Formats: sequence, C-alpha cells, structure tokens
Amino acid sequence: MRIDIITIFPELLKSPFGHSIIKRAQEKGHVEIHFHNLRDYATNKHKSVDDYAFGGEAGMVMMIEPIDRAITALKEERNYDEIIYTSPDGIKYNQKEANKLATLKNIIILCGHYKGIDQRIRDHIITKEISIGDYVLTGGELAAAVIINGLVRIIPGVISDETSALTDSFQDDLLAPPVYTRPSEYKGWKVPDILLSGNFKEIDKWKEDQSYKRTKCLRPDLLDEQE
Repeated sequence: MRIDIITIFPELLKSPFGHSIIKRAQEKGHVEIHFHNLRDYATNKHKSVDDYAFGGEAGMVMMIEPIDRAITALKEERNYDEIIYTSPDGIKYNQKEANKLATLKNIIILCGHYKGIDQRIRDHIITKEISIGDYVLTGGELAAAVIINGLVRIIPGVISDETSALTDSFQDDLLAPPVYTRPSEYKGWKVPDILLSGNFKEIDKWKEDQSYKRTKCLRPDLLDEQE
C-alpha cells in the first residue's frame, strides 16, 4: 500500500511514522508513506498556500491552485483509490472505515489548515472526507497520523499475530474483553479462574460475555447501532 500525504508541515508527521509497528511495516514493504510539502507547489515567490476568504469570512483559506497542482502531479504517476481530506465535518473514522481503507492500494491524504480549503477542492477533487472526532485541531496532520496508524496495523503481515488485530475493540462492534498477564495474583487481586482453566471453549464464551457487558456499560451506543 502507498500513502501520499500533502501537508504544509511534513516535519510534524515524520516522528509518528518513524517508530514501532508503523516503522516496521515500512521496512518490510507492507506500506510506503511519502510526504509532500504543499509549498513546493505554490506559484509565487513567497510560497504562499493561503489567502483571505471571499465574503469577509474571518480566517485564511488554503488556495485551490497549489493543492490541485500537488494532486495532479501525483495522479500523473499512478491511480489513486481515494483522495482523502481530513475534516471535522467528514464521516466519523471508526474500525469499519479503517478496515476498508486497509484494502486499498494507493491513497492521498490532504491535511487542512487555517479556516479550511477552498470548497471547489472538496467539490471536484476530494473523494472522501474523514473526521476523527467532533472537535477542531490546529491542522490535519494529527488526524492523518491517527487514520494511517489505524489502517496500517491491520494490513496483513504488519502484525505478526494477525489474530490480535482481529480481536481488537470495535472489530465486531463490541469492546474487547479485559486482559490479564502474570502474575496470576498480585496484592490479593486475582485473575479470573476461567482464564487459568485451559478450557478454551469456556474461555471464549467468557470473553464474548465480557465484551457484551463492557460494551453495554461503557458504550451502549454501539449496541444501539446494531439494532
């Protein structure tokens, strides 16, 4: 999979992708992540990528021309399955969306800034808008990092134990059950006996029951969505 990120602050994104699972995924060739500085596609001597909004709206707006030039240059090299804009009014990012994105071959993520991007980009160039929550950030870089982290970890081969990713919270619209490790008792706090029984059929039933109970208590909205 190839991910091209268009941003005015590429340095903000290099650290999140230079460590741990995401770093190893790149080293193993499961994913390529490329950064493109939008200012490289600006046409004036100041490398400006924003301007005042028409109609007297407060705040600056990212200009259409540099963005179009950047995306056009990338599309001349390969086909893209999605051109994504990180926006607070996009569709809510969740595990199902991460699963879908993880099956694609090439995507572009455009990181917004200031008051946003010229609406014509959204109308004619962007194919999907994604939000990571009902709040506004100073820029789209952190949102892009969250989106990419969520999808890369479920690409086959990225995590050595692929069943681990398949049992994460939200994969089946339920929260994951509680997990424990050694020691089996600490300060009088004990691991549930069922997990030490070796009866994997009963353990699986216990996990399913715990997932349902945790979801009903902590995120009942997920159960409502299934109805």
